[in-house]
Amino acid sequence: MSRAWGRGPFLRQEFPAQQPPVSQVEWPQETGIMAGFIIRRVLMAGLLFSLLLGSSVLFVYIFRSCGPRPCRTPECWDLQAHYLASGNSSVAPCTDFFSFACGESKGTHSSFQALAEENKKRLRKILEELGSRHLGGGEDKAFQFYSSCLDTGAIEAAGAAPLRQVIEELGGWRISGNWTSLDFNRTLSLLMSQYGYFPFFRAYLRPHPSHPHKPVIQIDQPEFDLPLNQEQEQKIYAQIVREYLAYLNRLGTLLGGDPDKVQEHASMSISITSQLFQFLRPLEQRRAQGDLSRLVTIDQLQEMAPAIDWLSCLQATFRPMFLSPTQHLVVHDLEYLKNMSQLVEEQLLKYRDFLQSHMILGLVGTLSPALDSKFQEARRSLNQKLRELTQRPPMPTSPRWMTCVEETGNFFEPTLAALFIHEAFSPKTHRAAMKLFTAIRDALITRLQRVPWMDEKTRKEAQNRVTQLQVKMGAPEWVLKLSLDKQAYSDIQLGPSYLQSFLSCVRSLQARITQSFLESLPQHRWQVSAWGVKAYYSMSDHVVVFPAGLLQPPFFHPGYPRAVNFGAAGSIMAHKLLHIFYQLLLPGGCPACDTHALQGALLCLKHHYESIPLPSGLSFNGSWTLRENAADIGGLAIALQAYSKRLLWYHGETILLNLDLSPQQLFFQSYAQVMCGEPSTWKPQDPHSPPMLRVHGPLSNTPAFARHFHCPRGALMNPSSRCQLW
Repeated sequence: MSRAWGRGPFLRQEFPAQQPPVSQVEWPQETGIMAGFIIRRVLMAGLLFSLLLGSSVLFVYIFRSCGPRPCRTPECWDLQAHYLASGNSSVAPCTDFFSFACGESKGTHSSFQALAEENKKRLRKILEELGSRHLGGGEDKAFQFYSSCLDTGAIEAAGAAPLRQVIEELGGWRISGNWTSLDFNRTLSLLMSQYGYFPFFRAYLRPHPSHPHKPVIQIDQPEFDLPLNQEQEQKIYAQIVREYLAYLNRLGTLLGGDPDKVQEHASMSISITSQLFQFLRPLEQRRAQGDLSRLVTIDQLQEMAPAIDWLSCLQATFRPMFLSPTQHLVVHDLEYLKNMSQLVEEQLLKYRDFLQSHMILGLVGTLSPALDSKFQEARRSLNQKLRELTQRPPMPTSPRWMTCVEETGNFFEPTLAALFIHEAFSPKTHRAAMKLFTAIRDALITRLQRVPWMDEKTRKEAQNRVTQLQVKMGAPEWVLKLSLDKQAYSDIQLGPSYLQSFLSCVRSLQARITQSFLESLPQHRWQVSAWGVKAYYSMSDHVVVFPAGLLQPPFFHPGYPRAVNFGAAGSIMAHKLLHIFYQLLLPGGCPACDTHALQGALLCLKHHYESIPLPSGLSFNGSWTLRENAADIGGLAIALQAYSKRLLWYHGETILLNLDLSPQQLFFQSYAQVMCGEPSTWKPQDPHSPPMLRVHGPLSNTPAFARHFHCPRGALMNPSSRCQLW
């Protein structure tokens, strides 16, 4: 192009058309030299212009190729719609980023609960699709159980008859006029082993405190229906008791009891519950007294709490586990057990029939989900009134399908876990999640080099701890072994009523739990279901677990922009990794560290959170939530560092089309979306801060946020000073 341009109009202007062609003219030597010089200059200019033009085109091409592109995949359109529906872009992000990101989603309890409900909807779809497939083994029984749970017509038709049969198997009760005085410990043993009900204490298997892979039976305080506490006003206490008395009267009447007898036995049952409640010692008191748990033998417990035949009751409950009088137990409140035993002995001497009624009324309450609508409505009404009296928000009513999904998940977890993984956690998703985790872990190892309060030895030990950490994602390996799944439910007998199916599943589950503890598992024992949304760190096994249910939209998807995955799932991963170092933040937890610098950073963090305004009527204890606040702030910083490194080394970043957010802004938006929730549902005993603080605390402590959102100095999200802990 440059050569053609050089021989065109420019040369024709210098040499008129009437002159002969250049090749036919005899030029003087000087004139020839000058002409050659001019031609060379013209050619050089043309070449330079061409290079500049080509470079500009190449620059535009590279800029357009490497700059953020809108993500147009279906999952990105769904995510964009979710962000637009939950956020409120009319709010200034620098003054209230919580409302900017979560303004329209405050009606939901939390983003985690919303995700849990989505996972249950997916399980529902899986279970309902099973009916159109050729089934076998566990899948068939899971589908049959779920279907029978949904068959409310059959449940209503059966009425209270299946429950009356259960009461007869337990010896009956005075309320209905027929009662066979069975041995108290035989009845208690049946309740514990056959019905999964523990009226006076709880017994369960957990890892031994000194040997994590060895099981030990734990004896703990019971769980009461009544929401009582030692600091309750007498007026509120009396109202709660009246409502519970009305509920027990209704249960007895539904079971055909004589109203006068029902009233008498219900009153006595409440009296027993109130006395047991008075024996409880709050957790804080036991911790202050250094008496959280004790290791005792069955024989020793028998001497201290003789009303219970501990060996026979526990042997029946934890069969096929072999127990002996010298078997060790972990007891969590020995004083309560002593007082409970004395009360039971007194009742057996004077009011044996009332004690029987007390146990049966408690059992009926726990079986409410498996009974007809009259029993369920009685339970729902009680819960609603008790929440009003204790000034708690009303509990939303779950649709029947959700109740049935939850029960099927409890009893057939291995089957549903395998189906959920197949449906929602493909190998591609697993690889992408592991790649994200690796980036987060590497960022933490790098960041530990700059933690100001750590000494060199502690720093190296901390880095080694992170390097040696095991990570589990998705579901336990054994749930995918179909051969185990097909053999797992051979003891479950479904029918003829839903209650009988429910109780058969209760017994099967208890036996499987016991059997799993008896098997020597060198690997970590999972504490959550595959579709659960709670990640956790196990200190005893040094394992961090991220269930498949957590790594789902809108928190994670392989097709999302990297900013979303790092801001949402990445910050969760980093938060859980920092749980490894919780002990270091306790007083005296790191003797070799710079204690002055560490305590200064923690104090700064406490003041930082307490300076952030909260909605009217909401207050929190900055000391109580301090360690979780530290993990929130550190988790965000680590995830941002990992994401910034990805931006530096990888091109092809994508954004959400209609949000008008840069990749960095989208990172912060995605972090905030994880923390969205209704502030009024937050409870003071929660170790995490209220949702608004979980957004504003970490983001206002991050200079990059203020920079990318152009926040003026002194705004809420751009304070004059910040804290450096991690």
